[in-house]
Amino acid sequence: MKALQFDRFGSPDVILLRDVPHPEPGPGQIRVAVRACGLAPADWHLVDGLLADRLPPPPRGLGLEVAGTVDALGENVTGVRIGDRVFGPATFDGPTAGAAEYALMPAWAPVPEGVPFEQAAALPTAAETAWRALDDLGVQPGELLLVHGAGTTVGEAAARLARHRGIRVIATAGQNRAAALEGIGAQVTAYGEGMAARVSALTLGPVDRALDAAPTGGRIDRADQPSPAGGSLPALIELTGDPDRVLTVSDFAAAAELGARTTTEIRYDQMHEFARLAGEGVLLIPVAHAYPLDQVREAAELSRSRRPGGKLLLVP
Repeated sequence: MKALQFDRFGSPDVILLRDVPHPEPGPGQIRVAVRACGLAPADWHLVDGLLADRLPPPPRGLGLEVAGTVDALGENVTGVRIGDRVFGPATFDGPTAGAAEYALMPAWAPVPEGVPFEQAAALPTAAETAWRALDDLGVQPGELLLVHGAGTTVGEAAARLARHRGIRVIATAGQNRAAALEGIGAQVTAYGEGMAARVSALTLGPVDRALDAAPTGGRIDRADQPSPAGGSLPALIELTGDPDRVLTVSDFAAAAELGARTTTEIRYDQMHEFARLAGEGVLLIPVAHAYPLDQVREAAELSRSRRPGGKLLLVP
């Protein structure tokens, strides 16, 4: 089968398309014929050596999330059959991962009726991160949540899930996603200089919690007082009045220095809930572009620009 691999750590230039053996599912795993593989910033960090001390050495595969049809079942797998349409995380600690013609999955849920494979493959990372962030932040129905970077896939998923939970949302986003966010009931304002003042003007009281989903290191606000990583956490702390009421999914260096929260313990116990919400139209991740496997460098260039305009996919 065709699969993307890297033999050494470095830039996306080390990723190669190869003919490799089909992976065999272990106990509790399934194998799928991949129809779409979602790309995330974490993919490039892993290629660059993230978790190198915790994962097997290369060759390893690329791609953390997939959608496809079940092709083989591992030992002790129940509740799913050959040919079922599923989506979820791909195993990424072996010589192949999600960016391949076939991939292994340790967790999955059925692709809802009417949801295309491409949309399903865009869900796992964004939905899991957003769900976990809202839970860890402790935001409650009726509270006011500021989602900074709501134009990102994680940010939009968080805004959608928060509105579904009965949480009031102010979202910072660019014009491309403003209408969609307003359509779910969020108040939208632009990021950039003066963001904190614009948010304050929209509120009838303090911001209860703030979620930072913006790309790490972006210049957001307060040019006179940037965060240690050059991001937006000082402005979000100012708006909430307490660093413990602010959580970032990306700016870990600034969070450590300023006392804001982070979340890192990935869990996929809500996959069937994500499927249900996607089927109901609550969860919808915009897909910007789908690339064939042999155009991974073009996909990487757009992904690493921090302005992909939505989810990027690889399609075998």
